[in-house]
This record gives sequence, structure tokens and C-alpha cells, in this order.
Amino acid sequence: MLKRCFDFLAAVFGLLVLSPVFIVVALWIRADSPGPIFFRQERVGRFGETFRIHKFRTMRVDAERAGLQITVGQDNRITKSGEFLRHYKLDELPQLIDVLVGSMSLVGPRPEVPRYVAVYPEDVRKIVLSVRPGITDLASIEYRHENALLGASSNPEKTYIEEVMPAKLALNCQYVKTQSLWLDIRLILKTLQAILH
Repeated sequence: MLKRCFDFLAAVFGLLVLSPVFIVVALWIRADSPGPIFFRQERVGRFGETFRIHKFRTMRVDAERAGLQITVGQDNRITKSGEFLRHYKLDELPQLIDVLVGSMSLVGPRPEVPRYVAVYPEDVRKIVLSVRPGITDLASIEYRHENALLGASSNPEKTYIEEVMPAKLALNCQYVKTQSLWLDIRLILKTLQAILH
């Protein structure tokens, strides 16, 4: 209950304070490439329930038809504005809407697409999906440059499923077992520090 209250109040505050940023980013995306401002995609949330995540669009409209559901190296599907937004994680800001409505939390395991959740080990799936997914988590911080790592692989999806995902899931399980409001605050501050460096 305390975590949900913290999430709700922080999301309301964040959306109010960052509204000018939302407007500027929206105008930039619209001017940079044709298509919608937001990118909506099905993700798996708490208890396996799916929801449509909010993100600022950083790729061409046909991106999912033109490649994988993961970003690899210098992905040519990414727009000019998208490159900047991704670098500073500004594309994630609209997920405050998802936090507000209760689909997500500020901190928690990053929500994955059904395609990859399907290959989670059963015991791990139960743990990771027992909490609301988050905008940030320890795995996001540790694997902030994940796309560069995958870009160096001859088979990016195989590397993601067999190497990156298991490591991230281990960190997610660690978070679920030790979660607290204090840990959430520490991870939020750590995320901000990682973005600014």
C-alpha cells in the first residue's frame, strides 16, 4: 500500500512538473518523422496480465515489421529525435501515465513483450510477475548499454535470450525478494545518476 501511494503521488507530481518537457518532445517527434507521438506496445504486467505501455516514439512507424523487438547496435530504425530521447531515457517518461493508472510502478522489473516472457523459466516467471513492472530497475541500470552489446553479436536475439535475459532476470528476482521503499528511492537516484553521466 505504501509503495502504491508513493508511486501514485510521484507520478502525479512528475506529470505536472514535466508537462512542458512532454510538449517540447511531442513537437520534436512530430517535426522529425511522420507518425504518432506515442509508441504503444503490448507488455506483460503483474500476474501475467497484459497492458499497452506508453513511450515516446523513437523509431519509424514500421519499425516492428522491419526488425526484431529488441534494439541492436546502431539500429537504423531509430529516428534522429529518438536517438537523443533514448540516450537520456526521455522516451520512458510517458510511463508515468502507466504508473498513475496502476499498470506499472516507478521501480520494478522492466515489463517484457509476451514473446520473451514465454521463455522465462517457470519459477522465475512466478517471482518476476508477482509485482508490478517498473520504469526502472537494477537490471536497467546494469544493462544500460544493452543495444551496443547486442550489436556486437552475430545473433542478437539468441544472445539476448541466452545471456542478457537470464542475467537481468536474476537481478529482478533479487529485487523482488528484497524490495522496500528505501530500495526504490535508492534505485531512482541511481538511475538519475546513470542518465546524467
